[in-house]
Parts: sequence; structure tokens; C-alpha cells
Amino acid sequence: MTVRVRFAPSPTGYLHIGSARSALFNWMFARKHGGQFILRLEDTDQKREVAGAHEAVMRDLRWLGLDWDEGPDIGGPVGPYVQSQRAELYREWAGWLVEHGHAYKCFCTPAELEERRRAAVAAKEPFVGYDRRCRLLTAEQIAAFEAEGREYVIRFKAPLEGETVVEDAIRGSITFKNEQIGDMVMLKSDGLPTYHLANVVDDHFMGITHILRADEWISTAPLHMNLYAAFGWEPPVYAHLPLVLNPSGTGKLSKRTQAFDDAGHEVLVKVEEFRDAGFLPVALRNFLANVGWSFGDDREKFTIEEALPRFELQDINPAPSRLPYSKLEWLNGQYIQEMPPEELAQAVRPFLERAGYTVSDEALLAIMPAMSVRLKRLSDAVEFLGFLGADEKQAPLAAGDLVHKKLPHERALAAFREARDFVRETERFDLPTIQEAFYAIGERHAENGKAGPFLGKARLAITRQEVSPPLFESMVALGRERSLARLNDAVALLQS
Repeated sequence: MTVRVRFAPSPTGYLHIGSARSALFNWMFARKHGGQFILRLEDTDQKREVAGAHEAVMRDLRWLGLDWDEGPDIGGPVGPYVQSQRAELYREWAGWLVEHGHAYKCFCTPAELEERRRAAVAAKEPFVGYDRRCRLLTAEQIAAFEAEGREYVIRFKAPLEGETVVEDAIRGSITFKNEQIGDMVMLKSDGLPTYHLANVVDDHFMGITHILRADEWISTAPLHMNLYAAFGWEPPVYAHLPLVLNPSGTGKLSKRTQAFDDAGHEVLVKVEEFRDAGFLPVALRNFLANVGWSFGDDREKFTIEEALPRFELQDINPAPSRLPYSKLEWLNGQYIQEMPPEELAQAVRPFLERAGYTVSDEALLAIMPAMSVRLKRLSDAVEFLGFLGADEKQAPLAAGDLVHKKLPHERALAAFREARDFVRETERFDLPTIQEAFYAIGERHAENGKAGPFLGKARLAITRQEVSPPLFESMVALGRERSLARLNDAVALLQS
């Protein structure tokens, strides 16, 4: 089966996570069938274009691991891949529609259209859209308007009777009554196309075989099918993907309607927000593949490469799907645990540097094995590893913080003195040596002969944090001199 699919974002803002799911499904379908995944930028609505959005969308797609075979940056045999650079092609085919009786010139101004809408509202009559009055203009009337220099748009002549049936690979046959399909604008007065004309023309000339897009576009499908019929072109296969809901399942995903989910997780919407929050692209891909589709075998963690042989359009559930952010955090934590220490160290470094922490490679490598099982997001490293930052930024301690009911004041002072002396004098400052010595110190000084009370207080003295990595790994990461300085501080507090 020949497969050519496209992802066609508009540069009107960020890459929405729902759009990223659509891009992923298109990419998976192309890769499964050995086809082509095409990136096309739909920038005909130039009033809403956001500077830099083109580049941001491509950056987010690359970060997510979705590469394209043809596109605005790499070219291809059917370019250009930016709609504003294809304006002449749209004008040609809009003219073709007029010449062959499938479209007409509409001279109604925006002010006139608005006036009719207000009149209908005032009369409490239903306003069904454009009233098709220019569809009935004679050749003489059209010539007169043109002689006056009046601007016009080109509208498609939608069928007035019967039904249009759209075959959907996910939802089956969808039937629309033609009387409910308006005469939509194809070419605006500035010579630029609307979404409808540009999409159909581009999809045809780019050889698109399958259109996988959000179900919010279902209402446009009959118009597009009628356009294909008017041109005499074979339409592609349509597959309308299920709506992505917010985590509570109460509506479409939007930051305006829900900032946090029921578990208190922040509701992220932009792909860049997921990246900045410390999610891995492999985890986000896995997560998005589960939104509307299932791997099967009750398996939720899988790589996209494992999923490709199983991916079928008919297996996509058409029902709206919510985004369970807690599941994403779980997946992300699983993938973090699988990362080699060197890779994880480099992944968390940008988050630490953004927080103002300068940490050596040696320190990060020392702490990563202990950290990997504790992180749900890469950004969590900032909270855990804050103790590696400058000493003056650490939370202050009181003497009472360093004692325990099984390690009262005098015993705590003696234990910390011995620990300080060991760190200062030992020849080997490594994990096994520190662990053996500190266990022995704790057992000698605790009233119950167990090391736990001292080890817990020593970790607090070293990290100045209630939540931190294990003591011994923290000391190796902090280094001998800084560990010694913090043990000195503990002794001084207990002495005072």
C-alpha cells in the first residue's frame, strides 16, 4: 500500500499536545507502511501568524523524535511546502472552479454580511450563514460589479440537495445533508486561499493518500469531498482522530479551563512545556501513543518501534480521550531509571544550571545511580540536588535538628565529632569506605546500637534538606572538603 501522509500546522502559536498526538499518529502510519511523512506549513491566515512559530513547531517535532521526509527546510519533489509560496497554484484552481461552473464570484462586502446577520438576529430568525445571493448573479451583473472595481471572493457552489457520505477509516460512513453545507469561501479578496481550497489542492498535488486529522475537522469533510468531486480528483482516505480532553475528561484540553488536574498536577498544553518540565521525548511519545490507541496485552510502556507493527487505523478508538498526567509521570520515571548515569547526568544538568547550581561532572556521575529511582521528571533533580549549590544558599540548621530520641545531644555531638575526624583523616573518600565508617559510628553512639538515628541526622547535616539522595552518595557528590565543612558546622551547632 502506498502511503503519503502530512502534518500541516499553522504558524499561529505553539505546538499543542493534541496536535503533537496527530503528528505522531501520522508519523507512525507512514513508518509502518514504509511511506512518507510530509511537513507542510499552512500560513495563509497571515493576520494570526506569530513570529518564530514556524521554527518553534519544527523544533518541537524534532525534540519529540518525529522526522519528516519532505518539508520546508529539506525540500522535496512537490514543494514548496509553505502555503504562502503556492498562492499562484490556488488562484489557478479557484479560477478553474469558476470557469467550470463549480464556484462563483461573491461581491458582498464584510459590512453587508454583518448587517444581514444583525437583521436576522433582530428579527429572531435563524442565521444560517451566507444566503447565496451572488450565486444567482447574471453575467451582466458580474461584469458591472467588476467594472466598478468591486472586490470579490470566490465561493464554492455546494450541492443544494441530497447527501454527502464521507467514509472514515476510524468511524465508518458519516452522512451529511447537503442543505446544511454552505457556500464557503475558497479564495479571499486578497488573492490568498482559505483553508479548504489550499488543503484540497495541496493534498492532491502532493499525492497525499491518507489524512489523519483531529475530529474537530469532521464538519469540513463533506465540503472537501465535494471539492474533490468537482475537480474530478480521487479523494484520500480520511481518518478523524479522537478529541483530546483535559485530565478530568470534562472538556477539550485548554489551559484556560483547567490549570491543574484532580491529583494536583499542572495541566501542560504546549509541547515545549513538557520539555521544560523535564519529560523525556521517549516517554511523551509512549504516552501520546496511548491516547486513543492501545498497544494491547495490557501493556502501557513500549517504544514506538515496538508499536509500529501493531498500529492500525481501525484500532483507534473514536471516543474522546483524556490525558492522565499521572500516567505520564510514571512512564517518565520508568525511562529515567533505564538511562545510563552519564546520559542522565547530562540530561539533568540544564535544569540545575537554570536554577543557578554549578555542579561538576564528577559530582553528577556520583549521585546519578542513587537519583534515577527518585526522579519522575528531570526537573525534580533541582529539589533533590539543591544541596550541591553554594553553601550560603543552604537552609540553616539548629542544634535540635541534629538530635534524636535514640541519639541525644551528647551522643550526637560525639558521633559528629568522630565523623568529622574520619572525613578529615581518611585516605580513601569513596562510597564503600564512607558507608562502613559511618555505620560503625552510628552503631557505637546510638542508645539502641543501631546506625539509623545517626545516619538520618548526618544526611540532614550534609544536605540541609529533608528530601535528598542517600547520605553516602551525597557525600561523594559533595566532595571531601565541602562534606567536612558541613560536619564542622554540625559539631559547632551542637557545641553551642
